Amino acid sequence: MSKAPLAAIVRYCDRLLRTARVQDYERAANGLQVENHGSVTRIAAGVDATLATVRLAVAAEADLLLVHHGLFWGPAHPWTGKRRELIRCLVEHNLAVYSSHLPLDAHPRLGNNALLCDALGLRKRRPFFFDHGLFLGFQAQARTSRADLAGRLQRATGAKPRVIPGGPPICRRIGVVSGGAGDELKKAADEGVDTFVTGEGAHWTYGLAEELGLNVLYGGHYATETFGVKALAAHLSVQFKLPWTFVEHPTGL
Repeated sequence: MSKAPLAAIVRYCDRLLRTARVQDYERAANGLQVENHGSVTRIAAGVDATLATVRLAVAAEADLLLVHHGLFWGPAHPWTGKRRELIRCLVEHNLAVYSSHLPLDAHPRLGNNALLCDALGLRKRRPFFFDHGLFLGFQAQARTSRADLAGRLQRATGAKPRVIPGGPPICRRIGVVSGGAGDELKKAADEGVDTFVTGEGAHWTYGLAEELGLNVLYGGHYATETFGVKALAAHLSVQFKLPWTFVEHPTGL
């Protein structure tokens, strides 16, 4: 059985993803969140570090779980009820957790946004959506119908997107930011795109998209953020000669 030191994998990920250099939301904690006994034999990748995902990683016999949404987003105490069950499951099954939020969104090769653009066939692209000191997404020039783009997004994610037809029927400048960027439609429009692909947004964004003349395609927060953890796990699998698996626990949101 192949084995690699947890510390070596963590150092590699921190360098690759520029974990210390990327400014994230104040409550996010990127990097190693939970240690194991010190070595890794199998990697699991998932979107969310929830009890359900942890149980799936345990069932897959993983001892390192890579996630996009980690355990800690502010005060997470007391460790009672389901929280106690979560930490007990991690410790009893020797499962380490490594989380990467904005660093993984923005990575030019392994990131959610780069890979979502690839899946949509958007090749000629440039940085887009400056936030937290860096460009998180990409925009591309294209000439494709709104309906065709929605079809591409559905094929990429496996989920039918919600479409706000606020802009032109032919999309020429498409911006892509995975996750929950629906609250930032004006930022997207101000950067010159006529079509914005993201994960989710609130009810009020429908009217705002119409006012801005912006097409919005909501592909699902979960569905648009499966790309990065899969790519990171596959990359680490090659680098450290370890098997990996994706633990699927979709939210439909």
